[in-house]
Amino acid sequence: MTEKVSARLVEGSISKNLFSIAAPTMLGFMFQMFYDLVDMVWIGKISAEAVAGVTIFTTMFWIANVLNDIIGTSSISLISQSYGKGDEDRTSLCIEQALTFKALVAIIAGIIFLIILKPLLGFFTTDELVFQSAINYGYIRVFFLPIMFSSYTVNTAFRCVGDAKRPMIIMIIAAILNIILDPILMFDIIPGTSIPGFGLGVFGAALATVISVSVTFIVGFAFILSGKTRVKIKLKRLLKLNKEIDKKLITIGLPAGVEALSRNLVGIVTLKFVTLYGTDAVAAMGIGNRLFGFAFMPLVGLSMGSSSIVGQSLGHENLDRAKKTARYASYYGASMMAIVTLLTYLFPAEIMGIFIKETSVIEVGIPMLRIIVPGLILASIMMGTGSVFSGSGYNLPFLVSSVIGKWGAQIPLLFLVVYLFRLPIEAVWFTFVIGNLVEMIVMLISFKKGAWETMRV
Repeated sequence: MTEKVSARLVEGSISKNLFSIAAPTMLGFMFQMFYDLVDMVWIGKISAEAVAGVTIFTTMFWIANVLNDIIGTSSISLISQSYGKGDEDRTSLCIEQALTFKALVAIIAGIIFLIILKPLLGFFTTDELVFQSAINYGYIRVFFLPIMFSSYTVNTAFRCVGDAKRPMIIMIIAAILNIILDPILMFDIIPGTSIPGFGLGVFGAALATVISVSVTFIVGFAFILSGKTRVKIKLKRLLKLNKEIDKKLITIGLPAGVEALSRNLVGIVTLKFVTLYGTDAVAAMGIGNRLFGFAFMPLVGLSMGSSSIVGQSLGHENLDRAKKTARYASYYGASMMAIVTLLTYLFPAEIMGIFIKETSVIEVGIPMLRIIVPGLILASIMMGTGSVFSGSGYNLPFLVSSVIGKWGAQIPLLFLVVYLFRLPIEAVWFTFVIGNLVEMIVMLISFKKGAWETMRV
């Protein structure tokens, strides 16, 4: 491996190296989120109740994804630092254990989620159409959870060794396949044609997604088995658990995982507040979540690219480069989100109209977009700065900032807005921005304190 290979991210232009990882990652994730948007466009053609049902399920589904966040965050620092040191065998071992251990955890989580799904849905809605849409969409997504987790691991492994192009190819394949399958599986007649479809409704949307994820996992794993990439594994070791590595896969990312759980619980609590404003508000929030997720993808790309460089830089004992990388990621991310904010302010009705034609939902969505989207600028600074924590393996600031920002600021404000002052839905959207502002401040303070600087895994 290696001195030559690992030097690709620890030497040369930081901006060039950052975008060599971030740009393909952004493109791949944007394609992935694009098919999420396409899902919502097609689902919106069914009904507002279908949109609301899918929104409720996906909000809850991210609870299960917390386990992926824990192991995935741990694997970033383990793989990138091992690779930065030039330790080929340990790099391979970390990748193998991330694949095996995460798949095992996903099986357990899927079983639990299937058991509790109906009671959870009943907490959010008594509308039979909304409830049934969530069930039809949700069961198959849960069943394929292990494949989804394993697909994430394959992509993470490639990025950590400086190869972001293959994950991009994998994710683009998934997006295109999903876009093709959606209308075929969802409708009796494929919209805009006279060609018959399968008429499966929201179940068809979920089926298209799991087929796409399964195909791309097979493609990604085939890349690894080809022996022609920087990601190397030994198949025999996939059948064995390694106590030392598996313990680190749980513990290193645990603060980030608890943070993700906290964030998702906030999402659930927020959704409960929003349901008090009616189905139109829930549908608007569901569309907004997909849009924010799509706009968020450049930040995810920059954060993942920055984390990989930080991890390799720390493995190479180059602290100054790690700091500069995080600052560059913050600056570039804020610039991109400023452009997104401008576009949203200029064309909010047109953006909402892409997804749904019901005027009442669009009217709720316009102020939502104009209020929440500027908060992505704050999030870009938070994510860019936070890349030093995931790269170093010191993930406690993610948890602290989330608890203070969400539970200390946003949720109490929501309670005041909804129950005490009984303000309109626009006030609910403002609480998102305030929560992001507080999180950013806490993250910057943690960055400057520098506890992450001496952390190695």
